[in-house]
Amino acid sequence: MNKQHLTEQELELHRKEINRLDKEIVQLLNDRISHAVSIGEIKQRDGQEIYAPHREKEVFDRIKTMNQGPVKDASLCAIYREVMSAALALQKTLVVAYLGPEATFTHQAALRRFGSSLTYLPLKTVADVFTEVSKGCADYGVAPVENSTEGVVNNTLDMLVDTDLKIVAQIMMGIRQCLIGLGKKEDIRRIYSHPQAIAQCRFWIQRSLPHAELVETSSTTRAAELATSDPSSAALAGALAAETYDLDILEDNVQDSQANFTRFLVLGRQCPPRTGKDRSSLMISVPDRVGALFEALEPFTKAKVNMTRIESRPNKRKAWEYYFFLDIEGHTEDTQVAAAITELEKRGAYVKILGSYPESEWV
Repeated sequence: MNKQHLTEQELELHRKEINRLDKEIVQLLNDRISHAVSIGEIKQRDGQEIYAPHREKEVFDRIKTMNQGPVKDASLCAIYREVMSAALALQKTLVVAYLGPEATFTHQAALRRFGSSLTYLPLKTVADVFTEVSKGCADYGVAPVENSTEGVVNNTLDMLVDTDLKIVAQIMMGIRQCLIGLGKKEDIRRIYSHPQAIAQCRFWIQRSLPHAELVETSSTTRAAELATSDPSSAALAGALAAETYDLDILEDNVQDSQANFTRFLVLGRQCPPRTGKDRSSLMISVPDRVGALFEALEPFTKAKVNMTRIESRPNKRKAWEYYFFLDIEGHTEDTQVAAAITELEKRGAYVKILGSYPESEWV
């Protein structure tokens, strides 16, 4: 028996085993999804939300504990993301609104959170995202709230003031800007992109393409679209935009800071229950007197509740007054967090709970 024939026999044995396993996997996947569909029917009967971020976290934590390799945890979670997305789509026609257009980083974040089986609705403004979810035209909304290099997205904070929607989850996504186009990098004479993307890549542009003309666009998606018409042009955008518009990635990871990430909020109507590792977002307004903000924050210190972020925004109804947006560790159902909020209200502060949701890993 020659070596080539032996190799073919070995390959055939592995292929037969893969075929056998595929048959089992397909059956098991359908069994799993059938149970998920039944759970969805029970939830809808009881008026509960179909999407459950707390349960999703439990699933990911459990499969990572069970995973013995060689598949990496991140790869396994990506597979299960699509399994759960398929189950959600069978339970209900879920619509996810997001700050568009298609192929932006917000679209990419929404896909990573909900998977590819749901219906996605790109919208022109953050206000449109809030409105469509509030009206029930979309089940959930996804909007950016802050970037590690460019700061907060004020439109999102402003919309949180008046809405009854809740933050039900967050998405922490590393932003990898790419130079994409049809030609060669050395031939690029014009670069299109959104002003924020240009700002995130400014030093790289100065080093790599100092003579290129910079043209600001309404979105990175629009930049990619413009780059399809001229080989001497390129766009700064994400890999999803390159795939959508059939452009080549001329250079990947061109942002100046490798710690460049954006935090996105998932907006819905009901806060998920506590998981034991949660974050809560609050908005507070304090009386206009000396030491009022210090007094408002003191209850969190006494209750040993860690505050991870504070941001101020002007009250648009009254000049020289401000709202303060806080992120704290814990769920509002936690005893210490609830006690701190109660004490805060006793001191005369107005408190609005924007949401409690599971802490998220990077995606």
